[in-house]
Amino acid sequence: MTVSTKNLATATAFNLPNQLTAMRLLLSVVLFALVAQKFYFAALIVFLVAASTDWVDGYLARRYGMVTTLGRILDPFADKIIVCGSFIFLTAIPELHTYLPAWMVVVIVGRELLVTALRSFLEQQGADFSATMSGKLKMVLQCVAIGVALFYLSYLPEAAPPEIEWLLYGSVWTAVALTIYSGVAYILAAVNMLNR
Repeated sequence: MTVSTKNLATATAFNLPNQLTAMRLLLSVVLFALVAQKFYFAALIVFLVAASTDWVDGYLARRYGMVTTLGRILDPFADKIIVCGSFIFLTAIPELHTYLPAWMVVVIVGRELLVTALRSFLEQQGADFSATMSGKLKMVLQCVAIGVALFYLSYLPEAAPPEIEWLLYGSVWTAVALTIYSGVAYILAAVNMLNR
C-alpha cells in the first residue's frame, strides 16, 4: 500500500509536537476564561500544564527529528499568545496594579512584536535568527512571574503572605528586566546581520 506525498506531508505536519502546540493554544483560551471568571487557582494549574507543553513539544521535535515548518511558525505564536495574553489579562486586575503596572505589559508585548518582525524579515533574507539563551531564559522568567501572580491571586489579596508579595515583585521586575535585555540583544544582533 502506497501513501501519497500529500497525505504524508499532512501526517508529518500534524505530528505529536505540533499537536501539543495546538493544545497549548486551546489551553490558553481556557486559561483566559478562568482568569476572567476569577478562578485563579484553576487558572494557575492550566497555565502550568500549558507552559510545560512548550518544553515537551520542543524536546520531542528536536530529539526525534520532527521539526516542521508548521511547528516553527505555530510554536512561537502559541508562546506569545499565552504569555502576552496572560500579562494583558493580569494587568486588568485591580489587585495587581501595584505589582504589574500597564507600562510593564506594554514593554513585554512591544518586545515580542519587535523581535517577531525582525525574525520574519531576517529569515526572509536567509539569515538564521533563532532564539538565543537570553530569549529562552526571558520566557522562563515571564512564566514564573505569571505563575506567581496567579498564585498570589488565589489568596484573598489581604490574606496573601508577605513572602508571596515580595516574590511577586521580584519575579515581575526580573522578567521585565530580562525582557528588555534580550530585546536589546536581538536588536544589536539584527543590526550586525544587516550591516554584513
